[in-house]
Amino acid sequence: MKEEKLLSVLRLQKCKAIGDILAKKLIVTVGDVEQVFKEKAATLLKINGIGSHAVKHLLDKENIILAEQELANIKSNKIEYSYFLDDNYPLNLQNCIDSPILFFKDGKINFQNDKIISIVGTRNMSAYGREFCNNLIENLAVYNPIIVSGFAYGVDICAHKAAIKNNLQTIAVLAHGFNLIYPKVHKKYIHQVNENGGFITEFWHDEQPLRENFLKRNRIVAGISKATIVIESAEKGGSLVTADIANSYDKDVFAVPGRATDIYSKGCNSLIKKNRATLLTSSEDIVKMLNWDIKERVKKPIQKQLFVQLSIDEQKVHDYLQLKGKQSLDKIALSCKIPLYQLSSILLQMELKGITKPLPGKLFEIV
Repeated sequence: MKEEKLLSVLRLQKCKAIGDILAKKLIVTVGDVEQVFKEKAATLLKINGIGSHAVKHLLDKENIILAEQELANIKSNKIEYSYFLDDNYPLNLQNCIDSPILFFKDGKINFQNDKIISIVGTRNMSAYGREFCNNLIENLAVYNPIIVSGFAYGVDICAHKAAIKNNLQTIAVLAHGFNLIYPKVHKKYIHQVNENGGFITEFWHDEQPLRENFLKRNRIVAGISKATIVIESAEKGGSLVTADIANSYDKDVFAVPGRATDIYSKGCNSLIKKNRATLLTSSEDIVKMLNWDIKERVKKPIQKQLFVQLSIDEQKVHDYLQLKGKQSLDKIALSCKIPLYQLSSILLQMELKGITKPLPGKLFEIV
């Protein structure tokens, strides 16, 4: 990504009145992130959801200074990053409406593996929970999954260590910038995690581990994976928030049951009782639910209609999907420069003509 574009992304990310959902809407509507800061205020105000307060913050000159400082840090430390419209952005996360427009990464992360699971739970892990977590990951190792967690005390660090022990890639999602590590006692694991995966964060290099940052971090933990597993949890806690977010994304959620009298099993038992999670007793439950034990079947090609007449926009979408393969709605809109409200209708017409087909996660591809 060119420096000018990255600077614009950082400016938008720093704008307090613009969240990730609205930021994506701005980018897709005007056509490019750099164009967001070139548009006239009157034009921006016509975009649904953009008010005078948001426009005022977009034009805040202090954000330019702060973005330039962060850009300098990225360059000097050679920080890697992923932009939500780039090919190196993880697909699972890209399909989440509120995923970060930009996040930073460190280590040897490879998102090509589709078998990604998040493991979360209490910081006050019991011997029962630790044994279950270790056995679960050991038994899943044959499927070579990526293990995601939050690098916190208890279940998080247990999951990372078990992944490393079984030569699996593990990703730690941080609630702060790369200039520090929290908790400090986990510094001794940094090298091991980097050698077996790495760290990601949406927060700038000097961002502190504030309480609200952990809640924001949870949506990445839930969104980047295929399923979220809660090992142990009290009646309230961050892991239950992560489970709720995963449910909102229509992701699979698993919970390990425990005795009714155990404090750190109450959260899991409640998830199962309310049908907010699938009961998890062994690795086989995950393998069957996520279809890891089923080999991909060769599909018979679908005969396309011959000599189908396409409109100019339909042809544009067709050519783009034929070149790029399956793509998200936002990416198609941005690349083909077609407003979202028009694109939905175009894709429907193309589907009726047997040219495209929708996929889970608002993805589309040529038939």
